[in-house]
Amino acid sequence: MSNKNGNSVIGLPKKPVSNKKKTAKERLNEFLGLFEKDDEVLVVINADPDAIASAMAVKRLLRYRAKSVTIAYPNEIRRLSNVAMVDLLKIQMERLHTVKVGDYSKKVMLDSQPTHLPVFENIQFTAVIDHHPATRGWEAGYVDIRKDFGATASILVEYLRAASIKPSVALATALFYAIKVDTQNFEKKSTLADVISFRYLFDIANPNLVRKIELTTFRRSELNYFKTALAEMKVSKQRLYAHIGRVPSPDVLVLIADFLNQVNEVAWVLVSGVHNDKLVVIFRCDGYKKNAGRLAEKMFNDIGSAGGHRVAARAEVPAKNLSTDIQEFSTRTLMRLTTKHI
Repeated sequence: MSNKNGNSVIGLPKKPVSNKKKTAKERLNEFLGLFEKDDEVLVVINADPDAIASAMAVKRLLRYRAKSVTIAYPNEIRRLSNVAMVDLLKIQMERLHTVKVGDYSKKVMLDSQPTHLPVFENIQFTAVIDHHPATRGWEAGYVDIRKDFGATASILVEYLRAASIKPSVALATALFYAIKVDTQNFEKKSTLADVISFRYLFDIANPNLVRKIELTTFRRSELNYFKTALAEMKVSKQRLYAHIGRVPSPDVLVLIADFLNQVNEVAWVLVSGVHNDKLVVIFRCDGYKKNAGRLAEKMFNDIGSAGGHRVAARAEVPAKNLSTDIQEFSTRTLMRLTTKHI
């Protein structure tokens, strides 16, 4: 199958694509071959550090290849460290709903796939580069999915090096930080390629900017939710539970769960709250003979969406699906639900 520009189209509904046998130079040439001098390119991401850094790298790769490159994202950037990354590195991006997708001759998706969000599904992408497992039901002119990689940023570092492009300090800092975040400082699954990319960036990135981004974590207004968590928390059989009530964003629950996960002699942390009439539960554990993703699925897959990894997971349940009224949900309710499945 070919698209209107004569490029081969890879259809994921039939068979996910692997680029493992191709060299970095071959992948780069195939990717760059999609673009022409008069192309106006839209890079679409679900904004987080890995996606943002990868988009910056693609923009650099296409600087002299295409007429223009615009980075657009649908989600509101609320996590303070992500806001700091965008501000400190002066990254230019647009909200997806403010751009006319049809005005762009080529569209690239990074660190995600067209089926990940409904807003992506009606966009025909020229290229998709990602490190998440391949999904089905979409096509693109070029696909580079490497699910063993810890970060999409590592893939883009390979592209830059194959193009003999040394990243600027800002770009290197973004890519370096992205790999740190997505591999959780290499505590999560990653490959030697992630390590090589990380080491390459180490001598170029600004470590002080990275530290500034990492330390920009809490808003003063969010500290009250920590106060609630400490007042509400209950510990039983090395499991720490806390229901926070209504929160302005689920990110607050993630911050609290990560903080409480550092408590000594606690093997499990479950933090819940209510956002947009949904119960959101964040799971954390040490991963030793435990699986947070599996527990989340056992507890909530029948009434909502749930999943994750061995050490971190999340569940979201519409209020209408809860047998207990969401207004009455408490830390003890969370404890009872967990005891049934652990």
